Amino acid sequence: MPTVLVVEDDHFVRSALIRHLTDAGHTVRSVGTALEALREVAQVGFDVVILDLGLPDLDGSEALKMLRGLSDVPVIVATARDDEAEIVRLLNAGADDYLVKPFSVEHLSARLGAVLRRARGGAAGEPAADARIRVGGLEIDARRRLALLDGGQLDLTRREFDLLAFLAARPGVVVPRRELLAEVWRQSYGDDQTIDVHLSWLRRKLGETAARPRYLHTLRGVGVKLEPPA
Repeated sequence: MPTVLVVEDDHFVRSALIRHLTDAGHTVRSVGTALEALREVAQVGFDVVILDLGLPDLDGSEALKMLRGLSDVPVIVATARDDEAEIVRLLNAGADDYLVKPFSVEHLSARLGAVLRRARGGAAGEPAADARIRVGGLEIDARRRLALLDGGQLDLTRREFDLLAFLAARPGVVVPRRELLAEVWRQSYGDDQTIDVHLSWLRRKLGETAARPRYLHTLRGVGVKLEPPA
């Protein structure tokens, strides 16, 4: 039974969300402030967070950044801000999806289901759940969502694992950035900074740099490929 944290200060909206999510079979906890949300995420494991941006104690976008510092839990942002630049900024800041208020419970259910499927199944194009990938000294166990480098376990975030697994499943193949955004981030648009930041974090954990790559190779203006060290 999926567990959902609803972060919403409007009591009417919060009650309606709790009622709908409970009827849909979810276990629901709710809070009305960003600080309470951070405390809950730090202490309790959730499958997904629904985060309102108009919170009384802290702007929701700042709360999103702080949440990302605590956990990789999927976050659906609920916002009245429907301009494209703001939405792109939120997605790049770590939101997994967004809903523009007012939204229907059917729309919420569809988005929530999609986010939960992605979180449980990983990125599209990953290997079968019982498969293992080996590329040089890198080993990825998709079923256990475990990555090893030269026998040592890598401490990866959910998105880092998805990105690494997606590239490792295509060793030596240059994957365009647009494809990475579509398949790993499930975004039809965005900027390259999102990919570059995650590649930088991955390189650090793989013991390499952009100037001295071992596994991850960027072809400027084309895409990214993963291949074993020479």
